[in-house]
Amino acid sequence: MFLLTDELIFPPAEMADEDGLLAIGGNLSTDRLLLAYKNGIFPWYNEDEPICWWCPNPRFVLFPKEIKISKSMQTVLNNGSFRFTINKAFDKVIAGCKTITRKEQEGTWIQQEVIEAYTKLHQLGFAISAEAWQQGELVGGLYGVLLGNIFFGESMFSKKSNASKFAFINLVKHLQKQNIKLIDCQVYTAHLESLGARMIDRKLFCEILAREI
Repeated sequence: MFLLTDELIFPPAEMADEDGLLAIGGNLSTDRLLLAYKNGIFPWYNEDEPICWWCPNPRFVLFPKEIKISKSMQTVLNNGSFRFTINKAFDKVIAGCKTITRKEQEGTWIQQEVIEAYTKLHQLGFAISAEAWQQGELVGGLYGVLLGNIFFGESMFSKKSNASKFAFINLVKHLQKQNIKLIDCQVYTAHLESLGARMIDRKLFCEILAREI
């Protein structure tokens, strides 16, 4: 296991173990986070644990042109039940991702130091949020890191059925117009698979990052 120090460096992605764990330690400074994402690495850890850095193989991603929109979801997109915005409530989105209850998950990895680190990335223009509103209330959304032509999704939440899907699909459509080539979904979820996300080899993933960031 690679133990990080104050030196701004990560081991090669292929050194990760079979679960994708690559290194532990370090901090969530802006420079370290940006270096991590450029190399396909992301932090994910529980409270009272050291920071754990991951680069799983295979990698779960969505190519924007491959997004799948069901007939029922198309109806939701068209019927005006939600309103979509970008970067109008980053703090509320990350707070929603922290507090939402998830099946088969105890607690949350989004601790205060995580909120502070990604809020700073947002203030610097590297992290963005997408929001779904209903009658003036924030009912769903997601946030992530945007570098070059790659969007790295971090977390999403939903208080109303289909709200997070609505925000995600609209964000993908927006990113397509910005020439974004790939959306990193990190690890498998059935929710995102239904929208077209799929596994690709880590080596290919890292090659895309090198080309598009």
